[in-house]
Amino acid sequence: MAKIKDLFENQEVLILVAFLLLCVIMTIINDQFFTASNLTNVARQISINAILAVGMTFVILTGGIDLSVGSVMAFTGTIMAGMMLLVGIPPVYAVLIGIALGTVIGYINGMLVAYAKIPAIIVTLAMMEASRGLALLYTGGYPLSGLPQSFTFIGRGYAFGIIPMPVLIMIIVYILAYIILNHLPIGRYIYAIGGNEEAARLSGVKVKRYKILAYLISGVTAAIAGMILTSRLASGQPMAGVGFELDAIAAVVLGGTAIAGGRGHIFGTLLGAMLIGVLSNGLNLMGVSPYVQLVLKGVIIIGAIYYSSWRQKD
Repeated sequence: MAKIKDLFENQEVLILVAFLLLCVIMTIINDQFFTASNLTNVARQISINAILAVGMTFVILTGGIDLSVGSVMAFTGTIMAGMMLLVGIPPVYAVLIGIALGTVIGYINGMLVAYAKIPAIIVTLAMMEASRGLALLYTGGYPLSGLPQSFTFIGRGYAFGIIPMPVLIMIIVYILAYIILNHLPIGRYIYAIGGNEEAARLSGVKVKRYKILAYLISGVTAAIAGMILTSRLASGQPMAGVGFELDAIAAVVLGGTAIAGGRGHIFGTLLGAMLIGVLSNGLNLMGVSPYVQLVLKGVIIIGAIYYSSWRQKD
């Protein structure tokens, strides 16, 4: 009995149980939920938030936050589209330019947090506004449409004929994140910084370097998510990704990562993203207002943070 009790005190197990129950409930409520087309659509939607949440996990593990990811998605996505349509370069180089741009933005965020000592919420809020503004300036406020099929394959195609490309990319990103956090010194340092920054510094950890790295990774994952979304929409949308930072944060805290940093698991983040994706899809099928969905997501985040704080005190 004690082992069962300990098992259900694990937040990842609770989220997995909640996810499975939610799938059963949605299948009973709406017969369209458990169809091949809808499940494929859900998987594609989940992959974008799940990839965003990987970078957010790194940042939150250090005790920070990144509110800029949705805007960085839009900016890098429009740049990729512009490189292909306006400049005429091949899709592979456009993607590399977009990811490089996301890396630079993440690096700037990290530098301002680590060296200028500006609170992360202020830095990334400012970057959220700046990136969105740059996306609107670059496109003139209009979408850039007519992307080549070789690029739209990323968001719409299938690997090996059965796995949606966004899902395959998501799996690769999570495997890499798992290796970094659990099998490399970088991961230990990131956990140490979030657990006790001063103790990590006194232990010889280059705190500033690894804080910058966390935000850099967040910028890279935002650019990858932007690539997938732009490919799926077949256009660079300057207003894409609005509110996506909320979903990413929700996935991370639901998955058991402490909002204060130092504790969490990358696969818990994946479970959190899956739960949010299924919930959003189910509510859409039921015709629930998107405004109500925003309220529910806010309540979920507060509940997850409260539960996480309660567990730490306990």
